[in-house]
Amino acid sequence: MSSDRNYGTTVRPEVEEAPALAPPVPALLPGRLTLPTNGRPRNGGRSRAPILQPAARKQLRHRMILLRTAGVDRIQELTGASDAELKEYRHDLLSSDLPDRLIGRGAGTAFVEELPQGGLLYLLVRALKPARAVETGVRPGYSTAWILAALEANGRGELISLGPGSAQGRGPGVREVTVGQFVPPSLRARWTLVLGNTPEMVERTLTRAPVDLYFYDNGPDVDRARFELRSAWNALTPRGILLAHHIEANSAWEEFCRVQGLGRQILDGGPPSLGALAMRPA
Repeated sequence: MSSDRNYGTTVRPEVEEAPALAPPVPALLPGRLTLPTNGRPRNGGRSRAPILQPAARKQLRHRMILLRTAGVDRIQELTGASDAELKEYRHDLLSSDLPDRLIGRGAGTAFVEELPQGGLLYLLVRALKPARAVETGVRPGYSTAWILAALEANGRGELISLGPGSAQGRGPGVREVTVGQFVPPSLRARWTLVLGNTPEMVERTLTRAPVDLYFYDNGPDVDRARFELRSAWNALTPRGILLAHHIEANSAWEEFCRVQGLGRQILDGGPPSLGALAMRPA
């Protein structure tokens, strides 16, 4: 799925054949993934999930829904959500079966550092209620699954993911999974995966419709980060939020915040660090 010949195609998350795309530039078709009739991805199927002892599964699940207090407070600042709303969303998170499904699809110890940020993303999307979200650099789809779960719980919104993302600096466990592997089929109706992770595709995606949430997760290349942050900020709606992952990897996020007259804006200190900046005043 991650071979170069697939770049620029739209992947549709259902077990069916998608119609041929007439234009040379693919249409962004929500909620579809082209799979062969036996239901296995064309890239040979997702990697086998590791066999974990019950205690290890419990620890992983706990880590996925762990919410650092500073991050929750920051979400309230970014979105203006009330205490009652955040309490409701946290209750939904604690009762979610998504952690077990993610573990079953391979989200194991190789991703342990990033696991707590899934719950924060869920809470942020529940509170923001975006009509249209965009993420770049998707690989296994851990963040993707949490965003889609929140959109489903909201009963509105779509996510467009551009991938695959860079594997630079990632461990073998992260590099070996297939693109979108962690996203359960039941959450794919609101998802469009575009295998065309280029600056040109970013621009086309941003010009198609307003964006309420943009999540940059495209690796350490500073020029690419500067380009995406600037482009996404200009495309956000007045209530939009810009997220950037691995902001410690280069100077782009700190530079961008400084242009806005702000210090380094953080949602979660990590590691890896996750930056967040809202169009609306805090």
